[in-house]
Amino acid sequence: MKIARRTGLVALLAAGALVLAACGSDNNSTTTTSAAAGGSAAASGSAAAGGSAAAGSGTSFEGAGFTCATGSLRSSGSTAQGKVMEQWIADYNATCGANINAYGGGGSGKGISDFIANQVDFAGSDSALKQDQAAQAQAQRCAGNPALNLPMVTGPIALAYNVSGVDSLTLTPEVIAGIFAGTITTWNDPAIAAVNPGVTLPATGIQAVHRAEDSGTTENFTKYLKAAAPSVWTFDPAKAWAAPGGVAAQGSDGVSKQVKSTDGSIGYVEWGFALDDGLDVAKVDNGGGAVELSAASAGKAVEAATVVGTGQDLALKLDYATKEPGAYPLILVTYEITCSAGNAAEVAPLVKSFLGYTATDGQASLDELGAAPLPASIQQKVIASVSSIS
Repeated sequence: MKIARRTGLVALLAAGALVLAACGSDNNSTTTTSAAAGGSAAASGSAAAGGSAAAGSGTSFEGAGFTCATGSLRSSGSTAQGKVMEQWIADYNATCGANINAYGGGGSGKGISDFIANQVDFAGSDSALKQDQAAQAQAQRCAGNPALNLPMVTGPIALAYNVSGVDSLTLTPEVIAGIFAGTITTWNDPAIAAVNPGVTLPATGIQAVHRAEDSGTTENFTKYLKAAAPSVWTFDPAKAWAAPGGVAAQGSDGVSKQVKSTDGSIGYVEWGFALDDGLDVAKVDNGGGAVELSAASAGKAVEAATVVGTGQDLALKLDYATKEPGAYPLILVTYEITCSAGNAAEVAPLVKSFLGYTATDGQASLDELGAAPLPASIQQKVIASVSSIS
């Protein structure tokens, strides 16, 4: 079930993708037009959403044992998955005759707070529940049952740049950290030249663009810098930008537009925005060779992650310092958070069905949204966890 969207983007990605992510965007508002309004959520015997196998896994919605359900659901949280969630809800509603409400966005913190307070049926978050949050959710929200962190959207972070005459650029973690910390200030700096032999680099000054507001993308980007270049990046990872200098822009769209309009600039931005604006994207060499950003290379980085959750909980620890050849290390993963059991009887079938769709057929349209699919090894774990929801 593919939705015709961004023809140019599809053409750019057609050669490479597994299928998925992310990523989506940091847009603070997402709207979805619901299809037929349903009544209370109840499992339905209607045809499964789509039916085509999710690329890379061979597992379809029906093949994984899921069936459509009707009714409505409430959700809010991470804006990094906003575009993806908007598309998934529209597709599921249209196919299954459900009336899942528009995704509320508002950020990961709001999503988690809303979930614990029983204001939503599932939350989106760009990080797994912390220990105290998990304990609160189990005691207050899930009738004594554990909450689940379900990785669902892989969001590659692009290093988008605009440097006249340079259409191929490789950066190492140390160089990236130096650029954004303000210690590397011109494009022909010896440190950049050393990893770009044969590339004519101008003496243009570097304008590093960062997010103006608190951002999960900033947090994941700075986690990468701290893990991969700790001797250069001395700031603690955080949602708020801490390094001096640079230029601030609002949202991923603002960062992308700032880079597009300014020669000599570079910014970290969710991949879909870089593609939308036709920006050049740097390759990243973590030590295993220069890696171009693609759905496949981002998915390979997720494969290098370690599952640190227990039981059916699938919280991941990303290996930002991975030297795995062909793995693009600058990624974030957004989770759907819901109760493993103890869901209201009228809600549980639809939560299970909808998240089953996002883990299977829903993965097959993510490349069109600037995201990357879950690798098969992680996807199968997510499917098994979702199947256990009650």
